[in-house]
Amino acid sequence: MASLLLLDTSALLTLRDDEPGAEQVEQALEQPERCCACFLTRMEVLYRVWKDENERAGRLAYEQLKALPLNWVEPSEPLLVQAASIKARHSLSLADAWIAAAAQQVGAALLHKDPEFRAIADLPQVWLG
Repeated sequence: MASLLLLDTSALLTLRDDEPGAEQVEQALEQPERCCACFLTRMEVLYRVWKDENERAGRLAYEQLKALPLNWVEPSEPLLVQAASIKARHSLSLADAWIAAAAQQVGAALLHKDPEFRAIADLPQVWLG
């Protein structure tokens, strides 16, 4: 694996739901100095679990996420510009543009299982599973 990893929402939900690839996420988190995540992932985990299960499960998933040993990439003007650049050039969701930009900003490989990211050739990626 790359020296620094940014965990996509898909990676963190894989861990939560114990899906194939969860062991890779667990191994990454054993070295917390190497692991980071984009600020927007907090909202994605909250709303996706809330929508798929219920509000209580969503809030619990959110609290569990905040307890993980992750270094958070918070919003900034340079991150906004990088995310806009990615969104302008690639067909992917707004959240994924922010997440890809966060990985690029910190020089991390993106750990994920979201096929939308594959189109970003200049983004180092580690596929789960």
